[in-house]
Amino acid sequence: MILDGKALATKIKEELKVAVENINNTYNKKPKLAVVLVGSDPASCVYVKNKKNACAFVGIESVSVELPEDTTQEDLESKLKDLNADNTINGILLQLPLPKHLNERQALNCISADKDVDGLGQENMGRLLTGEDGLVACTPSGIMELFKEYKIDLKGKNATIINRSILVGKPLFALLTAQNATVTMCHSHTKNLVEHTKNADIVITAVGKKNFLTADMIKDGAVVIDVSIVRTENGLCGDADFEAVSQKASYITPVPGGVGPLTIALLLKNTIKAFKNQNNIY
Repeated sequence: MILDGKALATKIKEELKVAVENINNTYNKKPKLAVVLVGSDPASCVYVKNKKNACAFVGIESVSVELPEDTTQEDLESKLKDLNADNTINGILLQLPLPKHLNERQALNCISADKDVDGLGQENMGRLLTGEDGLVACTPSGIMELFKEYKIDLKGKNATIINRSILVGKPLFALLTAQNATVTMCHSHTKNLVEHTKNADIVITAVGKKNFLTADMIKDGAVVIDVSIVRTENGLCGDADFEAVSQKASYITPVPGGVGPLTIALLLKNTIKAFKNQNNIY
């Protein structure tokens, strides 16, 4: 079965649209997101446009902060701190990747934890690991929404993640563990990767290589979550050899139309959560 992330994202956004309308009717306020873009990377520009369109759909106000490619670390951090101090801004998103001369981790940690709607700052990552409430990274949160929507039980399941980034692997490890899955995190230095994937009930791959995950790497009936978006001459694809793997998997996400739309939907959900927390709305 194909896990339709696009349909689920639409469902979530429709629910968020109603939530924003109710907030506005009751408090005469709307959540507001600031999107910070450094430079003019084409893919990043597309992502920012998609996020702004999604905000408009659900009624979240958005503002773009566009900085030149040669922005210094000091100037970027100063802008982020200005947004922290702006009480009209509820969420701050720093579009990644940044130009190579900038320190991403240092910049992310400048964003106030209560406005860190990407969930990538050290305080929110720490809250996730300790089981406290916070803003959780959007892509892993979207994957968990898929499991919930399709009633995929995680308790006691062996889950293998092929990624150890703060965007996917590390927060997902914590989320899956909290749902009582037994989690293995693999990466570029993992030996005998196939031994881990073939033993897994759930395989989440975020490597960024076309046809990286082949049918002989998974067991019959495995759940396959393909996070990657690989651009080819023939369009977009993911890590999985979709035609072959889908014949063997019980569930699989397509690319496009799988995890990607959910990442944006969960960004909107986090922005509304941040707004409610800041205005003591429960």
